[in-house]
Amino acid sequence: MSNYTNFVAEHGTAIQVVLYAGLLTLLWVVEWIVSAEPFGVKWGAARLNVAIMLLALPVQLIMTLLVVIASAWVTVHHWGLLYVLPGSSSPWSKYLLAFVLLDLGDYVYHVCMHKYHWFWRFHLVHHSAQSVDVSTTIREHPGDTFVRVSFLVAFVLMIGAGWGVLLLRQTVETVANITSHSKYRLPDRLSRVLGWIFITPNLHHVHHHHQRPYTDSNFGDVFSVWDRLFGTYAELPTDDTVFGVDTHSDKNVTESFKEVVMIPFRRQMRQKGQLADNLGE
Repeated sequence: MSNYTNFVAEHGTAIQVVLYAGLLTLLWVVEWIVSAEPFGVKWGAARLNVAIMLLALPVQLIMTLLVVIASAWVTVHHWGLLYVLPGSSSPWSKYLLAFVLLDLGDYVYHVCMHKYHWFWRFHLVHHSAQSVDVSTTIREHPGDTFVRVSFLVAFVLMIGAGWGVLLLRQTVETVANITSHSKYRLPDRLSRVLGWIFITPNLHHVHHHHQRPYTDSNFGDVFSVWDRLFGTYAELPTDDTVFGVDTHSDKNVTESFKEVVMIPFRRQMRQKGQLADNLGE
């Protein structure tokens, strides 16, 4: 058992990469088979998302190193919220409570990406996809990656999250993120039951609707309870859900690698009800 634990600790990052890539590929192939969509059409949409992911990959790797360093530091120095609470050495505190607090942190990060215009400039690259499938999971601008992992570093320092809970968190988050971007929704009854606690594909599809207020709803990463608590929960029927962003509906932009990468630096509007702005203004 100790050998297994040591192996996971030493190769945690590699295990996460294999899990992420394997699950993403498997579900993408399942989507392709079930939809009977021509491979060229299916791959054409995914190719752009893969290219964006590869552009962001160096940022992800460098920032992940900072997460590891921060986690090691709080563990050595007993720094963070978990170390000032009673029972800090308890597995319930080190894993369960830390997991819940990290998920709350992801909710806060996600809300900030929508509410603060400079953050939204980068995050809307993810939302600009006018079709959603599992490959949309990796459609993340390098600027968004930098901000996302910077938030994670800050939350690790505040919470005192150790490497063990980060591995657990990343494993669950990988499954949650990929499945929530699935092309297919769950049956309504099953989604309603699971949706009391977890973010389902049905709920996340609402988040990818092209107009407010639905774009600014269902921010949860793993748990949907934060949206219910803070009033950002929403439902929308499948037939009424339109993917994309209403300010970026031109496919010459949203399906072009160069144009998508440049979205944060172009003159743009937020969404309906908000004035256009300019980086030079």
